[in-house]
Amino acid sequence: MSVPHGHWRTTTFVGALHLTGMTAPMVMDRAMTGAWFLAYVEQELSPTLASGDIVIMDNLPAHKGAALRKAEATGAELRLPPPYSPTSTPSRTPSPS
Repeated sequence: MSVPHGHWRTTTFVGALHLTGMTAPMVMDRAMTGAWFLAYVEQELSPTLASGDIVIMDNLPAHKGAALRKAEATGAELRLPPPYSPTSTPSRTPSPS
């Protein structure tokens, strides 16, 4: 399919890394939404999870809500990073001497 100049298509890849390797990969030709992420967790990720597994999520809004409860129902432990705050993020600009 031809894409006109200046119009971009989004491809999203999501997957899980387990001690035994990559699992539950999914690629889609669109941006991630809450509904798509819930479908991913229900159909791809949850069947690969076991009690004691740890799932580390980021703070993308699509990754929150019902999908988290589905993953927790497998017995996996969910961990989310703290909310982003520019005042708590170390500056990458060198300090003047």
